[in-house]
Amino acid sequence: MPSPYDPLKNLKVLESKPITVRRFFEKNRLRLRFTSANGLENSARLIPEKNLHRPGLALAGYVELFTYHRVQVFGNTEIKYMESLSHAEQLQAFARLFQFEIPCIVVTNGNTLDPELVAIATQHDVPVFYSRYETTKAIYFMSDFLDDQFAPKTAIHGAFIDVYGVGVLFIGRSGIGKSEIALDLVERGHRLVADDVVVVTQKGEGILMGSGTDLVKHFMEIRGLGLIDIRAIFGIRAIRFQKRLEIIVQLEEWDDAHDYERTGLDTREVPVLGVQIPHVRLPIFPGKNVTVITEVIALNYLLKHYGYDAATEFSNKLKTRLEEKARDESDDRAIDWFEHDFE
Repeated sequence: MPSPYDPLKNLKVLESKPITVRRFFEKNRLRLRFTSANGLENSARLIPEKNLHRPGLALAGYVELFTYHRVQVFGNTEIKYMESLSHAEQLQAFARLFQFEIPCIVVTNGNTLDPELVAIATQHDVPVFYSRYETTKAIYFMSDFLDDQFAPKTAIHGAFIDVYGVGVLFIGRSGIGKSEIALDLVERGHRLVADDVVVVTQKGEGILMGSGTDLVKHFMEIRGLGLIDIRAIFGIRAIRFQKRLEIIVQLEEWDDAHDYERTGLDTREVPVLGVQIPHVRLPIFPGKNVTVITEVIALNYLLKHYGYDAATEFSNKLKTRLEEKARDESDDRAIDWFEHDFE
């Protein structure tokens, strides 16, 4: 029977808000080696989506399908086209872009714009940034950042731990002991990613990344004790800022009426943001060592990842043994005979 508490049911996708050009510049300034051509790097203009645009057709006069609301990228093609025009034609072609609300312009490959063109952009309060990177590399970095900013996200109540390099998310009703188990795992050398609120972001097809919130970070609430700072107590080795979500462990009170998984042959998965994630329903009761069981869950996941499935292996051995019994060739002992060592 299904658990009465299902924290994964009806997860809400968090709405992605437009980001400012100021944030875009600040977060990419070092890795893209951005410089501002007109001093408008603190602009509050908004970038409403993740896609970029090459405005070659718009410069040539065709603006019917001009996606002006995107970051405009001037690579070698756009620059060479502008250089092929007379000075007056350059001014006319460039000014045509500013009939629309452009967020900003990024010029790549170490190219620069004529000062009069920069002045037109400044007149319309449109920031112009230069990058020394070639267009392909610059677009890759900008797309990576914008993909992350506008990626589907959701918030899950739980505790997220890196156990032997496997991202394990504990979920369950409030007060069931998620934080206490996470604390025990940290004490055993594993790493806390987030407690209480875990922000899960879809990165590419089939990949979910989890992190904490900016406010909580690596603080943890232990009932009866209060708030503790995992980083301050255990040091930098005890935390991570992000981790791929690979397993969800749902903690629930033991129910004698429920038929829990005993062989591991039936792998259960649950959808999170459209991605199927392995799901383990773990019944708990006083005295049960959930910490060690979690470590085994992580190690078993790694074994499966590298091609070894203990449940399938045992099933195959059982099938072979039954076939041998049918032929009267089997022995119930684990060894064929006792050697001359009677320890």
